[in-house]
Amino acid sequence: MTSTDEHTERFVHLRPLLFTIVYEILGSATEADDVLQDSYLRWRRVDPATVRDTKAYLAQLVTRQALNALRAGASRREEYVGPWLPEPLLLTDGDASTDVVLTESVSMGMLIVLETLTPTERAVFVLRDVFGFDYEEIASATGKSVDAVHQTARRARNHVHSRRKRYGPVDTVRTAAVTERFITAATTGNMEGLLSLLAPDITWTTDSGGKVTALPELVMVGAERVAMVLMAVFRYARRRPEVRLESVNCNGQPALACYIAVNLEAVLVFEVADDQIVSGYGIRNPEKLAALEFPRTISRTETPTT
Repeated sequence: MTSTDEHTERFVHLRPLLFTIVYEILGSATEADDVLQDSYLRWRRVDPATVRDTKAYLAQLVTRQALNALRAGASRREEYVGPWLPEPLLLTDGDASTDVVLTESVSMGMLIVLETLTPTERAVFVLRDVFGFDYEEIASATGKSVDAVHQTARRARNHVHSRRKRYGPVDTVRTAAVTERFITAATTGNMEGLLSLLAPDITWTTDSGGKVTALPELVMVGAERVAMVLMAVFRYARRRPEVRLESVNCNGQPALACYIAVNLEAVLVFEVADDQIVSGYGIRNPEKLAALEFPRTISRTETPTT
């Protein structure tokens, strides 16, 4: 086996895991692809014979590159027009559904909480609490001492758990059922049915990036207000025969893709608790929707050797 073949084989073997790490740190599939490409070129310059643990080495490499990308993009996030939501991730059928930790870690709600952490806190939380890396490995990846990593992990964990305690683990079966009931109510004009699906204090956030028309209120709070606006949107859609809705596996859970003819116009992602939608996210930014052109494979483990 040539050196190039060995580099490629090791990297491809771990790519789903590496992609998942970087996506959870960045919240962007497009940026994750760029980080992996850059990391692969750096990996090509390394003698594989000197690497004792390829998984740990590459995880540390992509983490460092992801942190660089996250810090470099901080100003772009600050200048972003309107609310910023993570880039949605279209997954292969059934992907992540049997891994409760993985499903929760890539959920839209979790990624939004991770956005409130510092870059280092985010990387430490992802590597430790999601992927179970040793503190020594995380210290090497982040350039921090082991003691500092321990403290950062504890601080990040407490923050995440305090923000996520209302929801519990993502339940894909219940989310799918609520999504189907949402489609039925919204497309038939059943206001009472729609209201019954929305938590009284629901928050609905729309991310258009200022690039396309969006709802008049990019952040709406309260079931009646959200239901009224959504019902108006779907009433308009019913008058256009070229509009179609499709259920998709987005970020490890059922979501709703909205098309006009063949063009993807929006993705609606729901966060469900107690059989009600407690948060809704509408991604309209066409640059983010472009990431949904093909499904991705994610993993918390190495790809099995065939």
